[in-house]
Amino acid sequence: MELTKKQLAKMMDHTLLKATATPEQIETLCREALSIGAASVCVNPVNVRQAAEILRGSDVKVCGVIGFPLGANTSATKAFETKEAIANGAQEVDMVIDIGALKAGLEDRVRRDMEAVVEAAGGVPVKVIIETCYLTEEEKIAACKIAARAGAAFVKTSTGFGASGANPGDVALMKANIPPQMKVKAAGGMRSWQDVLPNIEAGANRLGVSASLAILEGCGLE
Repeated sequence: MELTKKQLAKMMDHTLLKATATPEQIETLCREALSIGAASVCVNPVNVRQAAEILRGSDVKVCGVIGFPLGANTSATKAFETKEAIANGAQEVDMVIDIGALKAGLEDRVRRDMEAVVEAAGGVPVKVIIETCYLTEEEKIAACKIAARAGAAFVKTSTGFGASGANPGDVALMKANIPPQMKVKAAGGMRSWQDVLPNIEAGANRLGVSASLAILEGCGLE
């Protein structure tokens, strides 16, 4: 694969979304992201402002999660959370869809939920987490098509808090069911280069990983 270590790092959203994350750990996350040249740090809303202060003036973006991890907040809550995250310095947002509505076939409700966040984001890229582990193939395809209509920039496989995470089959399916301008973020359960590589080969443009340093150390790329 024609990929350098620097390019791999630039695909990474260096992530810390644990409930126990302390300010000290968030600072470490940001310093690590700067050291490797990650695309972003991905943090809970309460940590967005701190991350933005540390990363101000750098190429590393701050990504805040919305409706995380269940997607079961109201659309109004997700929209408010999005506006607040951006006001606090988020340059990307990753939202969890209304999973129950999708499974019930309520596609208009799912779309309106996504649109509320996209509108609130005001041009800031929105990554839509569809949480593939809970969905049938038909539901995954539907979620991707709804996300495209709603104006999302990415579809994302997983929160990392579901029954399972990223896998190449889902990445390839998602890639095949979005327009060319949209991208796929693979996230959840990738701890090594061996986990990451098949997802990149399947078409992942971005990687949500907490084990970024270990993955880079083991990738064997120049």
